[in-house]
Amino acid sequence: MPKHTPHDLTNWWCDASTEYAFVGFSYEVTACQSAEQLKKEFKDIRYHFNSRYVRLYGACDREGFYDDIVDAAWENGLGVHALIWFGFNGDDIWMGRRDVLLANLHRNPRAKFVTRVLQFGSEPLYDNVLPHDQLTEQVVLAKANLSSLSIPVTVSELAYGYQERGGAQDLLDAIDSINIHMLPFFSQQASTANQSWPLVLNDLNWFIAHGNGKKMYFDENGWPSVTSPSVQPNSPLAVADVTNEQQYYILLDNHCEDLKAVVGGGVGWFAHIYSDNQEPGYGIYDSAGNLKFPFHPRTSC
Repeated sequence: MPKHTPHDLTNWWCDASTEYAFVGFSYEVTACQSAEQLKKEFKDIRYHFNSRYVRLYGACDREGFYDDIVDAAWENGLGVHALIWFGFNGDDIWMGRRDVLLANLHRNPRAKFVTRVLQFGSEPLYDNVLPHDQLTEQVVLAKANLSSLSIPVTVSELAYGYQERGGAQDLLDAIDSINIHMLPFFSQQASTANQSWPLVLNDLNWFIAHGNGKKMYFDENGWPSVTSPSVQPNSPLAVADVTNEQQYYILLDNHCEDLKAVVGGGVGWFAHIYSDNQEPGYGIYDSAGNLKFPFHPRTSC
């Protein structure tokens, strides 16, 4: 990062075509991490794993929290995929979160230099938070609000979330990039992670067919190492263990060239999630802070 905050975003972000292969981590903020913890873990994300981005997951409603995110990202040369979190309670708390975050993006002079995209999520279509026409309206309004800051807007969603609503093409047309939940463990055809490429390709090809050439990311993307009450397979053959979690990321690494060749500048993927303390079973780190397996995915090919 430069010593002083730049005046504008001219030539600030890398071209989207360079953003393929591994780009960073999903990072849950429900714990409302301290500024110190954010800086420590963002430093690890940036320098240990050579990440470009942190994709936020969950919500912290502490006043000034996104300022701490911006500071930690700026200090460590990271971009942020910010998130308006709907949650799972069917309430309208997300509206307040939307308003607070939008105001912060305008108020904090560094926010636009670390906020690569604003997401609505997580899985608002699949979770029946809003009808797709109303969600589309929210995207359009947010894009207008942020147009002076040049911050794009998207929705973080499963292919199935779109598909079970007739494709929700109005929403796909409105979003700036396509931020995809890729969780093949839950497929009815799932078995082991190293056999899951056809499942990944099935969802990816649907987005290629309907996405009008837009940039794509796998943002909620991973394979669990354990099941839990909320993480249950839909296939009797699906295996959840550390080996399969590791094998899923190796699979993506082995298909680096395929992901690079996808329309829109290739597919960039995040590892969901940074730590088992954030979401049990999905972490690259276990709950004691130890790496569950060697993790040094390719960032280019």
